[in-house]
Amino acid sequence: QFLQIPGLDIITSNSTQSNTQFTLQFVLSKSITDAATDVQAAIQRATGKLPIDLPSPPTFTKTNPNDQAVYLLGLMSDTLTDWDLYKYASTVVAQRINILPGVSQVNIYGVQGAIRIKADPSALAARGLTMDDLASAIKAGTVYSGAGQFDGAHRTFVLQPNGQIDKADGYRNLIVARNPNGSPVYLRDVSDVMQSVQDERLSRFFWMRGFNPPGSVVVLAVSRQAGANAVEVANSVRALFPELRASLPGSIKFTPIFDRSQTIVNSADEVKWTLVIAFVLVVLVIYVFLGRATDTLIPAVALPMSLLLTVAVMYMLNFSINNLTLMALTLATGFLVDDAIVFLENVVRRAEHGESILKATFNSAGEISFTILSMTLSLAAVFIPLVFIPGLLGRIFREFSVTIIVAILASGLVSLTLTPLMCARILGERKAGHKRAWMERHTSNFIQGVIAAYGRLLDKFLDRAWLTVPILVACILGLWFFFTHLPFTLLPPGDSGFVRGLFIAQEGSSPAQMRDFQAKVNEKLQADPSVGQFFTLTGFASRGALSQGLMFLFLKPRSERPPVDQIILRLQKSLGSIPGIAAVLTPSPVLQISVGATSQTQGQYAYTISGIVPEDVYAVAGQLMAKLQQFKGFASVRSDYYHDTPNLRIDINRDRAATYGVSTSAIQSLMRNAYSQNYVYLIKEPDDQYQVILEVKDKERAHPEDLDDLYVRSNTSGNFSASGAGGGTIATSTGNMANLIPLRVVTSTKEVIGPQAVNHLNQFTSVTFNFNLLPNVAIGDATKFIEDAFAQIHPQHPTVQGIFQGETLVFQQLFRSLPMLLLAAVFVMYVILGILYESYVHPFTVLFPAIVPAVVGGLATLWIFHSVLSLYSVIGLFLLLGIVKKNGIMVVDFALQRIDEGWDLRSAIHEASIERFRPIMMTTLAALMGAIPIALGFGQDAASRRPLGLVIVGGLIFSQLITLFVTPVIYLWLEWFQEHVLDKVPFLRSAHYHEEGGPGRGQLRPEPAGVH
Repeated sequence: QFLQIPGLDIITSNSTQSNTQFTLQFVLSKSITDAATDVQAAIQRATGKLPIDLPSPPTFTKTNPNDQAVYLLGLMSDTLTDWDLYKYASTVVAQRINILPGVSQVNIYGVQGAIRIKADPSALAARGLTMDDLASAIKAGTVYSGAGQFDGAHRTFVLQPNGQIDKADGYRNLIVARNPNGSPVYLRDVSDVMQSVQDERLSRFFWMRGFNPPGSVVVLAVSRQAGANAVEVANSVRALFPELRASLPGSIKFTPIFDRSQTIVNSADEVKWTLVIAFVLVVLVIYVFLGRATDTLIPAVALPMSLLLTVAVMYMLNFSINNLTLMALTLATGFLVDDAIVFLENVVRRAEHGESILKATFNSAGEISFTILSMTLSLAAVFIPLVFIPGLLGRIFREFSVTIIVAILASGLVSLTLTPLMCARILGERKAGHKRAWMERHTSNFIQGVIAAYGRLLDKFLDRAWLTVPILVACILGLWFFFTHLPFTLLPPGDSGFVRGLFIAQEGSSPAQMRDFQAKVNEKLQADPSVGQFFTLTGFASRGALSQGLMFLFLKPRSERPPVDQIILRLQKSLGSIPGIAAVLTPSPVLQISVGATSQTQGQYAYTISGIVPEDVYAVAGQLMAKLQQFKGFASVRSDYYHDTPNLRIDINRDRAATYGVSTSAIQSLMRNAYSQNYVYLIKEPDDQYQVILEVKDKERAHPEDLDDLYVRSNTSGNFSASGAGGGTIATSTGNMANLIPLRVVTSTKEVIGPQAVNHLNQFTSVTFNFNLLPNVAIGDATKFIEDAFAQIHPQHPTVQGIFQGETLVFQQLFRSLPMLLLAAVFVMYVILGILYESYVHPFTVLFPAIVPAVVGGLATLWIFHSVLSLYSVIGLFLLLGIVKKNGIMVVDFALQRIDEGWDLRSAIHEASIERFRPIMMTTLAALMGAIPIALGFGQDAASRRPLGLVIVGGLIFSQLITLFVTPVIYLWLEWFQEHVLDKVPFLRSAHYHEEGGPGRGQLRPEPAGVH
């Protein structure tokens, strides 16, 4: 039924003893509300085909696997029982938090109260009773229902029968049968009745540095609704603390454990400070180059105005201020002033040549507007492909891309409107003899000397233009080398201060054994100086196998500890010294990309094999695991195929059972009531409900031999051979005679080894491998190793298929599409520049000499600093594509203007390069200053963003060194090619084509340097 739902992408299932969980992942275009409606309808259609004796009907929940709990709260007490503490958590705290706006649910990690009835099989048999008799008697002895009302002449009475027993004492005194002499058999006579908990296997331990571990603890995890602001939800929860503390008794300590919003706020504050630092550095660059505070004021105003316009558009588009949009604004800071700098510098240059400020502004508007338009549109075009990335990545980074595009367009608008106005009103005259400011006096001569030196070097390079070929060839080879040798990953883990973990024992480990392992794990975690607090769980069957335990570690503040990867390595070594368990620890990043088909607790990455033949799937799983363990880059690798779990197979001798009048259903019901720990009654209270659980005593369910103590009722009437301790017959409460048959008479047992759970992917049997990587090991290397290992096994089992899941799948999709995305960005820039220039070669002149060295420089910087090519690095590469081509635009625009004025090619490009050297250096340094704070990695989780800054800084520096000399040569060569080849075809002629003898033609167009 689920597979018939439209829009379903992946369906996985996990089947264990008496429990099956389905995870349905839908395509992003499908509304989660519509999906929930379809799932509910599918469940209803399937209900008639399900077993009629299910303990409860199927249920479903809507979840976002990328949503982590916003707040973790703790209730601790040294005097209250686990039941009482859970009740306070459920009825007082959780219910109050649930009604807060934006809160989706409150998960309670504790043990709910229950009344446990632990029966004594021998005492039951002695009285002619079975477990089924006991279950029936309990159900009949307690009931909760209305009874109507009395309607008198003047008054009405609502009848409230006290039919429900809600305390252990009431159940102890419940009569379940009568002896032959008529005396009652109380429940206390055949069982122990106690106020207990719903799951006795569950063991919790919470520890906070500086405090003694509490006797009882309950942890509450507050999750937000889809679309709700995590910071606002956390603030509303925090504002409720005084009210919650006042409503709890003094014996309960209420304490916040982890506030995820603080990580978000801290990260956002770090990005804000990075934005401020970048702004200050950019303004400083402008001041150094122009030398006047009044000149600096113009781009300094243009920047916040551009940001203000950007934020206004973000508000209209219903965007939020988050880590990605703040990072977009920080990166934009470096080039939002580029347009204003270009305009301002041109006005200053004209004023220095004798024009008045007003005239220089007016002339610059005509001279430089086309350049600004070209720079703005081509830069915005770089991010257009990112807006249309399909899938999860596109959804995540759409706001980032749109924010940068809006910022770029806002910068161009401000530069063409506000900047000319401010130039005409604020700039001081620059005519000969004017009084120069202090900074202007100290920097002007130096800058002029640098420009003169560049002019001389450019002359020499133009005379040796052939050097361009080996330089560009080396860049292309470098491009190939770094793309093939740099390690790839999706998201660097960063350092959020939160670590999730798992410790795994041998299959079939008992709850007592797991509690012993848990105690040893707790000791190791307490001994680590970097751990501030932690929470461990064992016996949590709904979260995994009973032979596994969960760990949630909250580290000390970043200033008081080493990086998280060093802590994990240390803890892995420490926990690895505990015999009998294997530990897996995974850092939790601020930006998490996950899907429901994977487990972030088992490991950060996942690979799933599936097939139609289960035996083939399991055979491949064993072989593949053996190969994966040979890869040295895995910090841990585990599979969810546990096939050595001890099982006790109970074979029913149907012939003998029929002879004794015992039905198969009676045997099944007997064992379920004795061992499954299912509830036989649900106690209803106004503010809560809890279970009455029937089972045999603990000592009666420890060994296979304990089955011999159970008796099943025979349907054959008359005398029977044995029942009870002393033989003879015992009358039940109905007065009927009945026979009890020892279970061992109609069954036999055999110890076998079997799977702990059976998993499926899209209806096919599956096995998932979860793995974590060592520091400085790239996911790209791991995926290649896994694919190669599977390829070696696959020919022997062709029906088995393998696929990466979760973050690994997103990684593969990104880097497989990366070349096409980069090419698409370059193509869009080429088309826009081609339209603006009305030329086929000028866009190539602008793009090729700038983009190739920039990408090589960015990748080389990652290589030098032992970083990886990640999602952030890819964003940096796209930024580079847009930033570095501005240099070529400024040079080519001025060269074309000089050619139209009648200059020859070499003189035009030489003059344009020198005239544009100062704005090129200013815009490049401004972009550098915007990226340097990110490259230095300020803040707690800044390490994950550092590759982005490194790519931009390295790419800008290397590209600047290359393009200042290579772009003029490429321009000369392509102009010669345009004139001697393309201009001879009317369709391919440039807009700057001149008829023979016309202005700018003939002797003014010699062959380019380096042709001969």
